[in-house]
Amino acid sequence: MTDKSCLIIGGGRGMGAATAREMHARGYGLALMSPSDSCELLAAELGGVARRGKAEVADDTQAIFGLAMQSYGRIDACLIHVGGPPKGDLLEIPEEDWDRAHAMVLKPVIRMAKLLTPVMQAQGGGSIVTITTFSAFEPSPIFPTSSVYRVGVSSFTKLFSDRYGPANIRMNCLLPGFTDSLNLPQKFAEMSALGRLARAEEQAKAAAFLLSEDSSYITGQSLRVDGGVTRHM
Repeated sequence: MTDKSCLIIGGGRGMGAATAREMHARGYGLALMSPSDSCELLAAELGGVARRGKAEVADDTQAIFGLAMQSYGRIDACLIHVGGPPKGDLLEIPEEDWDRAHAMVLKPVIRMAKLLTPVMQAQGGGSIVTITTFSAFEPSPIFPTSSVYRVGVSSFTKLFSDRYGPANIRMNCLLPGFTDSLNLPQKFAEMSALGRLARAEEQAKAAAFLLSEDSSYITGQSLRVDGGVTRHM
């Protein structure tokens, strides 16, 4: 059994994969899940374990949780990074797409919190981090369902941190701006005060900070790593 382990939902590519590499460098054993074989390939490279699955499927998250516990006997950190929910013109978005966004964005966080909390209570603490979006602070008409449900994640995060802080279980949100792993056009880079896209590795360093004891007195927060895209003070 390893001294520390990290479970990453959405750990096959992009920011999730970059965070896996960062946590591996910090000595964490890894359990990775993604919809494709990218999580399996990365886990093989980094000496971790993996299982294909989707965050919105309860059986899949239960399975990767079980694999992490079977492999490491504990879960010290968990990153939840889900895909982008449906987009469209606000009132033209079908009701089933709003339901899908709820299932993709908010429910996996609640579901994983229910699985992780008893484990983290028994071992004396842990850290849960969700990757959401800068538009949780400043809703964007480009990402309407994401803007609505990801602010719900921030609200759940604050409620959870209040409730389970005494058990030394922390929960925070990482709110990235436009990042190079998303294959975005140049106009999005120009929205940043820095005039460029974030690198996935930059987001991973912020995620690893929140996941690890480096941030041991930070909980219930939504940390923007957006290059200055938002104007909210």
